Amino acid sequence: MGDMRGREVEVEATNIAHGGYGVARLDGRVVFVAEAIPGERIRARIVDDRKDRFWWADTVEVLEASPHRRPHLWPEADVSRDPAVRPGGADFGHIAPEHQRALKAHVLTDALQRMARIERSVEVEAVDGPADGGGWRTRERLHVADDGTVGPYAARSHRVIRVAGLPLGTDELREVAPLGERMPEHAGGAVEVLAPSVGGARLIVGRQAPSVIRERVGEREFRVDDSGFWQVHAAAPLALTRAVQDAIDGSLFDPRAANLDLYGGVGLLAAAVGDRFGSTVRITSVESDERATEHAQENLADWLGAQAVTARVERWVTALADSSPAERARLEAATVVLDPPRSGAGRAVLDALTAVRPAQLVYVACDPVAFARDAGLLAERGYALTGLRAFDLFPSTHHVEAVGAFVRA
Repeated sequence: MGDMRGREVEVEATNIAHGGYGVARLDGRVVFVAEAIPGERIRARIVDDRKDRFWWADTVEVLEASPHRRPHLWPEADVSRDPAVRPGGADFGHIAPEHQRALKAHVLTDALQRMARIERSVEVEAVDGPADGGGWRTRERLHVADDGTVGPYAARSHRVIRVAGLPLGTDELREVAPLGERMPEHAGGAVEVLAPSVGGARLIVGRQAPSVIRERVGEREFRVDDSGFWQVHAAAPLALTRAVQDAIDGSLFDPRAANLDLYGGVGLLAAAVGDRFGSTVRITSVESDERATEHAQENLADWLGAQAVTARVERWVTALADSSPAERARLEAATVVLDPPRSGAGRAVLDALTAVRPAQLVYVACDPVAFARDAGLLAERGYALTGLRAFDLFPSTHHVEAVGAFVRA
């Protein structure tokens, strides 16, 4: 068909794909179309035709709209604007929130069926926050153009664009975001805007030494670097704390076992375990970031049996095979909580973990396909998925968080 990039075509979206793309077909070829909702007929502009079997495109006009389409939450990202100047980060902002969650549930259940042969339907639960899908982000990364302009990148690009607002941000974040300002050269190309739950909002301009901030989750406070990892949704830390606590089978939990919190960060989920099961809990939190581990050691000080280790998880769990017989017995009785990055835990980590046969695992996942792949690996190694919940911790985007419970057969 020749070079199709830039060509506009009429297609009908019939499904939703991982990544938030509508799925259409053109002359037998799959076309993944940004901003398209299943059931819509649209005019799309081809942006990538390098693959033989599938292409990518942007919606430029909606010819037959879904009943679930709404005016975009972020006006600058509306389909009426040229795709080149639509900001990224709110790719579901044109979809009614309830239908956003239905689409995310479909992607998760479909991935489990296809990749793990697990038939399990799930609903994506809303969490506390504005009903329109905005007002939840406590952290936002903005970029600085060569002329000092501050703004987000355009979708799927590294081009800074001007915007009038940041509707996904909390009120506190929006108040300090330097939109419309010009940053000096020392800004270093990026500005981080933070609105932690304790101490007020702040900016990180360019390269700065990390400062310690505090985040409150229920009645507990956590130390974390302002440049370190923390859940972005204001309600996410408490929602995940409760979800992990609920996912653990209390009849299988042994506070004296060699319980593990992998990819532990500053200890949020290890503390969730400790708060449910009490001061005698023994748990080791493993995290590759040294400063996060230092904070975890302080954040977990209420439990004498808690420790935080700085190590790459894939290397640390491999060494479990060399444990003494007594330690292997404690590992067999263990509960393992793992919250891996978007790429998932993967075969090497899960092979090493399942080789020591822990009693149960609670897997916190931010990518449905990686989670489904790993659920399949766990099933092959004798661990059944006994519970699954999903949470809309990234409203107005295609992202979804899942918490799965796995028990050794």
